[in-house]
Amino acid sequence: MPEHQELRLPDDVRLHVTATGPVDAEVTVVLLHGWTLDGRSWHRQLADLRERFGDRVRTVAYDARGHGRSSCLALRDATLAQLGDDLAAVVDAFAPSGPVVLVGHSMGGMTVMEYAHRHPDRFAARTAGLVFVSTTAEGHTHTAYGLSPRITRLIRLAETTGAGVLARCGGWRPPHALLRALRPSIRWMLFGDRCDAADIRLVTSAVARATLRSIGGFRASIGAQHRLETLAALGGLPAAALVGDRDRLTPPPCAESIAAALPTAELTVCPGAGHMLMMERPDVVNAAVAGVVNRVLAGSAPPATRSVDGRRRRSAARRVAA
Repeated sequence: MPEHQELRLPDDVRLHVTATGPVDAEVTVVLLHGWTLDGRSWHRQLADLRERFGDRVRTVAYDARGHGRSSCLALRDATLAQLGDDLAAVVDAFAPSGPVVLVGHSMGGMTVMEYAHRHPDRFAARTAGLVFVSTTAEGHTHTAYGLSPRITRLIRLAETTGAGVLARCGGWRPPHALLRALRPSIRWMLFGDRCDAADIRLVTSAVARATLRSIGGFRASIGAQHRLETLAALGGLPAAALVGDRDRLTPPPCAESIAAALPTAELTVCPGAGHMLMMERPDVVNAAVAGVVNRVLAGSAPPATRSVDGRRRRSAARRVAA
């Protein structure tokens, strides 16, 4: 059964952590959610890992500071750098030994990169595999919302202004009535050609739990992060990068640049999918995570096979996604 625990950090922020499996499992998988979401977004992957691997694999999912059931944060700490430090603390507390596979969606993937950048020795000593889902190492460089450059600039200006206002609203949370009204916009922004109504409800519920300070406060740090050089220095870790070709927030060039910087990363592009791949294409994400875990359990990674343009593609996963 899942264990729901609380991790108190040095600044008194409390993280809500859900762990399943023995602490001395062969591999621990840590799953990190995206901006304004919470650990529930991984529910299909958590169930799949348990079914596939049983007690061989321990899973850890947690709500980032200011999100879900974790406590609020000071505005100065609404940065990816702080989230990288938080991840280091979670790994130390909930995966004290053995290899770790880090799985990050959107802001969660950026958190993994920040952990590698800020704690390179600890990262190298513990991290055995990586899975990047709908994320970027280049901030807002490729984010165009699927719109024209002129409209994108206007949206970016409005977003920046709005984020500054929200960041000053402290621990308040979005009103439920407003979020219900915004469901069509949430669906357009986060999902691709098709989605399940239950997934829209879960995402809306997660946004309702995020503090306005975290919704607005993290925006600047997310837009400014650049960590391709950090990825390029990671060597031969088993890795995967997945993206939907309808992703309006982290479109395919984001995953392609990650795969180019991290040569061992298997790149999967899912036709018709948007930003919420773990919900829209759970079987594809499950297979990618299991593939990396299996390689870690086996203790070796197969040599990369690269296409003529220098980017590695996983044709089998592409067929499944189609």
